Amino acid sequence: MRIGELARATGVTPRALRHYERAGLITSRRERNGYRDYGSGTTNRVHNIRHLLAAGLTLDDVQVFLPCLDGDIRAAPPSPVGIQVARDRLAVLEHRIAAQTAARDRLAAALESLGENAVRGVRAWDVPRPGQRGVS
Repeated sequence: MRIGELARATGVTPRALRHYERAGLITSRRERNGYRDYGSGTTNRVHNIRHLLAAGLTLDDVQVFLPCLDGDIRAAPPSPVGIQVARDRLAVLEHRIAAQTAARDRLAAALESLGENAVRGVRAWDVPRPGQRGVS
């Protein structure tokens, strides 16, 4: 099947499919005219890749699952390596969430200290940037 057909069958853009191919997650055979020709099992593989990405894993993380991407990854028992990859990714996400929450809280506190009336009339270009006078 050609890339457009695979894209329609999986709901993934051709650009994403080319990206997955560059990452070594899917393969194609090139026809004489240069078009990509994907095997019928690629549809299932792409669905599994999307499932793992939707769970919060990265393409690098998905590499660990290469041996089982052609099967029913949702029904298969998890491997110890897969569980560790998921735990590691969860730790990264929790760290990022904590950092973003702290930044949000600092910004909210700064706005609150200005008072409600002062905040309403502030324009983006009036707010001093770090390194400008008046910013600590």
